[in-house]
Amino acid sequence: ADAVMVKPAGPYLDIIARVADAVDVPVAAYQVSGEYAMVEAAAANGWVDRERAVLETLTSIRRAGAGSVLTYWAVEAARWLR
Repeated sequence: ADAVMVKPAGPYLDIIARVADAVDVPVAAYQVSGEYAMVEAAAANGWVDRERAVLETLTSIRRAGAGSVLTYWAVEAARWLR
């Protein structure tokens, strides 16, 4: 229970990076429902490729420094990344 949780994940990538640099405990990020809804709506309208957009958001959160990401796409992303 000595982990740090940052939310929302997407808009706070800079904060995730700063926290990861400043602490010696695991950093987790929570991708909130608004982030999920934004990508789903864009995909439903044909504006983005859903799988690529999802994976890009998750990759950006990990690159920022989160050791784990809580996301509504966890099961799908795990399948895609096998």
